[in-house]
Amino acid sequence: MRTTPTHSAGRRRWHRIGSAATATAALLLTGLTTAAHADTARASAPEVTWTRSCALPRHQGEMACNALRVTGGRTAFQQQHGISPQAADATSPSGYGPADLRAAYGLTSAATSNGTGRTIAIVDAYDDPNAESDLAAYRSHYGLPACTTANGCFKKVGQTGSTTSLPAPNSGWAAEISLDLDMASAVCPNCHITLVEAKSATMTNLGTAVNEAVSLGAKYVSNSYGGGESSSDATYDSTYFNHPGVAITVSAGDAGYGAEYPAASRYVTSVGGTSLTASSTTRGWTESVWSTSSTEGTGSGCSAYDTKPAWQTDTGCARRTIADVSAVADPATGVSVYDTYGADGQGWATYGGTSASAPIIAAVYALAGTPSSGSYPAKFPYANTSALNDVTSGSNGTCATSYFCTARTGYDGPTGWGTPQGLGAFTG
Repeated sequence: MRTTPTHSAGRRRWHRIGSAATATAALLLTGLTTAAHADTARASAPEVTWTRSCALPRHQGEMACNALRVTGGRTAFQQQHGISPQAADATSPSGYGPADLRAAYGLTSAATSNGTGRTIAIVDAYDDPNAESDLAAYRSHYGLPACTTANGCFKKVGQTGSTTSLPAPNSGWAAEISLDLDMASAVCPNCHITLVEAKSATMTNLGTAVNEAVSLGAKYVSNSYGGGESSSDATYDSTYFNHPGVAITVSAGDAGYGAEYPAASRYVTSVGGTSLTASSTTRGWTESVWSTSSTEGTGSGCSAYDTKPAWQTDTGCARRTIADVSAVADPATGVSVYDTYGADGQGWATYGGTSASAPIIAAVYALAGTPSSGSYPAKFPYANTSALNDVTSGSNGTCATSYFCTARTGYDGPTGWGTPQGLGAFTG
């Protein structure tokens, strides 16, 4: 369980996560949470059980990955296709694949034509020894072009750029790495991928890895982790995330309503999470705020510390509001991932969490093209809101200012301006 920092905003944030753990104590003892307590916005979604891939941080300045592995039940993908195996069956995919994601977000043509010569960086903590081979299995299964060290598509380095001096392995973060690599591949199969592994899950080391990713030439950097806000965040902002001309995406969090860092950084695109299901609409898909309970769902909120960027004009929060945009994150409507490292690495699994949505959005930026010199790509969706699917239903908790936690027409905290509808909202 997390220790409590001294500053008051940190106490509120960490107490919120601590309360979530207390409320589900019996399940957390076995590593499981459940979607059985769904809110009305997603009452028709399937019920699954899942486990968090990474432990919650125990100290201020530590981060947790936001990957949730489904351990039982039937996913939306299985129900949609009439597939009988349960989601815990590791022999075949049980979640959405590349074709589903591209169809849902209007990316089918762009994924075929765009991305060549562009590099997405994935920043995570610790080493995944099977990262390249697991990525090869995922891409082979879905007919994606090979992405290997040998052909120059894939590169794995430590936080200082070394290809040989890598951090210690970690099973939970390895699952996160597989999720990130697979989502980048699903949306932008022609992109190169650089995996930068921090030596631990502290903000200092992860931030060093972000800087290394940018120094290696990546214009799109995905970060699927978060932790409590603190008075150090302004320093972290300027030291690690102020990279004009680079699209940096960050998961909004998986503990329901409440601000996390680095999603609160004014320099990043904060990515919320949705529940995504096939439908008979013209689009063919519907989305609502991902919320399993008041303490399990996409993060959102008003930052206690971070300055509001000039392009964010909502009036209820004087500082940074989370999120900017969103994509699928509900484990019950989750994505297929291939992972073989450690106790959780049994092969195919379905994953959710905003760890899925952050690399999806990073890959959409990559499909859209190189950001203009000196730009902050987090601004782009605000200038092109009509090119997003507005998510207008669902809530991720209780809040005094309703749009901080409840979807509405236009901007709201849990889903930002919405989900991709092609590339128009990610160019500039």
